[in-house]
Amino acid sequence: GIIGLGAVGKNCAYALLLRGLADELLLVDVDENKVRAECQDLRDAVAWCPHQVTVQVAGYEDLGGCDIIVNSVGNMKLLLETMDRVDELHFNIAQVNDFIPKVMAGGFNGIFINISNPCDIITWQVAHLSGLPRGRVFGTGTGLDSARLINLLSMQTGVAHRSIQAMMMGEHGAAIMVPWSQVSLGGKLLDAFDGKDPRFDFDRMAMRKKAEENAYLVLGGKKCTEYGISTTLCRVAEIVLHGEKAIIPASMIMDGEYGESGLCAGVPVL
Repeated sequence: GIIGLGAVGKNCAYALLLRGLADELLLVDVDENKVRAECQDLRDAVAWCPHQVTVQVAGYEDLGGCDIIVNSVGNMKLLLETMDRVDELHFNIAQVNDFIPKVMAGGFNGIFINISNPCDIITWQVAHLSGLPRGRVFGTGTGLDSARLINLLSMQTGVAHRSIQAMMMGEHGAAIMVPWSQVSLGGKLLDAFDGKDPRFDFDRMAMRKKAEENAYLVLGGKKCTEYGISTTLCRVAEIVLHGEKAIIPASMIMDGEYGESGLCAGVPVL
C-alpha cells in the first residue's frame, strides 16, 4: 500500500513494479483524479515488467491486508520555500493524524515504512498512533543519506559502492553525522588507509556536508527527489519481504540504545 502519490510516492510505486517486488499495489491519495491516473499509467507498464502485478485504487480501510504500507504524503511547496525538512511537519502530521486510525480500523498488522519528512518525527508519530509493536514502523531517511555518502566515497576512492560499508546516523537533516571509525572498504577500516594512498586522504567533514547538500541540489534543480528515495524504499522492502535479516540504517524508536529513549533516530537496524 502506498499513501500519497506525489513525485515520491508514484516513483516508489513504479520502482516496486519494475523490480518485481510487489504482487499487488494499492494506491491511496486524497486527489481522486490523480490517483486514478497514476493507477492506469502503472497498469499500462505491467505487460513489460518482470512479474505480474495488480494495481488498484484503494481507501485507507482497504489497506488492512497489506504486508507493507509506505507513507509518502507531503507538500513539496513547503520544503522548497525554505529547504528545511522541519517545515513540512505541520502538514504531514495533520495527514498522519487523520489516516492512521482509518488504516488501523481496517485491521492492518504489517509493517509501516515512512518516507515523509521530517522523517524521524513522522516515523515516531506513525508508531505512536498505530500502536504496532516496536520494529514494525521505521523510516528511510538515513538509508538514503547513507547511499549518498557511499556514492561519494566510491567516486573519491575508485572502490565499487557495493564494497563500501558506511552509514550516516542521527537526524535525517542538518544534524546528521557519520561514524567514520566504522567506515570500511572490503572489510578494511578506512582509518587503516591514512597516509598510505592519496585517494583516502580527503576532508571527511567536507564529504559529510556534501552528502547533505546533494539532497538540496536535487530539490533546487528539479523541485523534488525521486530516484534515490524510490530505490532506497525498494531495498528496504526487499529486505523485509525476503526476510534477509540485513543490517541497514533506518529511523527507529530508541529504547535505551545510545542512551536515548522515546524518540526516533537513524541507527543501524536489523
